[in-house]
Amino acid sequence: MSKTNDCSVDASGGCDCFRKAPLWLGVGIVGLAVAYVGAFVFGVPQHDYRPLYSLLLGTAFWASVLVGCLMMTMITRIFDAGWAPIIRRQWENLIVALPVVLSLGLLPLVFFPPARKLVWEWTNPEHVLPNGHEVGHDTVLALKSWWLQVPFFQGRIVLYIVIFSALVFFLRRWSFAQDKDGSAAHTGRLAVVSAAGIILGALTLTFLAFDTLMALTYHWFSTMFGVWFFAASMRACFAFTAVLCLALATRGWLKGLYNQAHRHVLGCLLLAFTVFWAYISFSQYFLIYNANIPEETFWYNIREFSSALVDGEWVNVKNQWWWVSLALIFGHFFFPFLFLLFYRSKVVPGRLLFIALWTLAFTALDFYFNIVPRQITDAAFPEGFYVNKFLDVSMLFDAAAFLGMGGIVLGLFLRNASKQEIIPIHDPRIQESIHYHE
Repeated sequence: MSKTNDCSVDASGGCDCFRKAPLWLGVGIVGLAVAYVGAFVFGVPQHDYRPLYSLLLGTAFWASVLVGCLMMTMITRIFDAGWAPIIRRQWENLIVALPVVLSLGLLPLVFFPPARKLVWEWTNPEHVLPNGHEVGHDTVLALKSWWLQVPFFQGRIVLYIVIFSALVFFLRRWSFAQDKDGSAAHTGRLAVVSAAGIILGALTLTFLAFDTLMALTYHWFSTMFGVWFFAASMRACFAFTAVLCLALATRGWLKGLYNQAHRHVLGCLLLAFTVFWAYISFSQYFLIYNANIPEETFWYNIREFSSALVDGEWVNVKNQWWWVSLALIFGHFFFPFLFLLFYRSKVVPGRLLFIALWTLAFTALDFYFNIVPRQITDAAFPEGFYVNKFLDVSMLFDAAAFLGMGGIVLGLFLRNASKQEIIPIHDPRIQESIHYHE
């Protein structure tokens, strides 16, 4: 099958879709350059961790999209989903960016000591905690030191990237090999890799979330945090896939291949994981609230209260993060849940595009909520600390990081798609996928 049969063709006869790869890669390089300047020129010299968080935010968001795509690639292989081959090929071209995003976003933070000490405070023995103790003399860290050790931490980050790289390599290798020789044996190999990969991938994404996100506030812990990251990743995957496939069906190589039934499947999956995300998020909150253990509840307290001087007395007042939490409840659950209950919201292209973009925006907000709030030591406050604000000048660097990582992802996607068949032409389920109906 020719790669130009279903593409929009420019005046020179080439495929306009594939020609945009250098443009997106250029956008990615410029965006990341700005984010790096924010992190290592403004953040590190001024001992300000917030510009460094911009790089972490962009990495976490796009890694979640790609982790979801990787998991769905394997899940659809295991269940031999008849609707999936056309969409799975897009995931196969997307996931090549996963190790790149993780490497560009995490390795500079993890292996550059001044940056690492600002982002993960437990790696800086001289950091003063809100209770007045230094990290190096913290009893909680001493009890967790078997896991929270810098060399071990660095090794784990590298291991996560290697594991994801290996899964991506084998899933792509045999899928593309089948395009050339048509051997059904590749389908069996891919099923075996996927069966093992789902377990390995689930463990890897869980510990990746623990080490890079939950460990930002290392006193706090939640056994459900890895499941939250999985739920967020799957939602982001379905939302981004809906946007990407609609764009490719309108102006790209999926025109005439991506149909209403495919949109309906993506809409149903997006609805399902909207409910699952809400279930996990509420369960985590409810269990911590019900247990009422200070080592756990403070994580939510700093996302609700700040100290303020009122009539000469220090009291707790609602801070900006309280409104962010309400936005997540109503904007990231109730609204998309009610919207996606209607059949037409899943199949009408404009409606699905709207709710997919909405979901991606609130997924980014969810990462803000989980990453940015932090206790900042200040002797002027009665409890010795205050909580940083949601609105901050560093959001300019946030935008650069989101755009930069997104440009890299789309650039690599288009570059790899230009070298492969636009759909898996010899997949045993390809005809079923092309003619898939509700």
